Amino acid sequence: MGEFLRDLWQFMKVRKKYWLLPIILVLVLLGGLVIVSQQSALASLIYTVF
Repeated sequence: MGEFLRDLWQFMKVRKKYWLLPIILVLVLLGGLVIVSQQSALASLIYTVF
């Protein structure tokens, strides 16, 4: 996983694709939210927020 992140950062740095960083971060956060919301204790909190 570390090698992938290192390669991704090198790609963005060399090709000046810094605009990809916010998109990747949002996708990771949404994926984490989906994983966390699968647990029943946090599901009710997530549902009230959205």
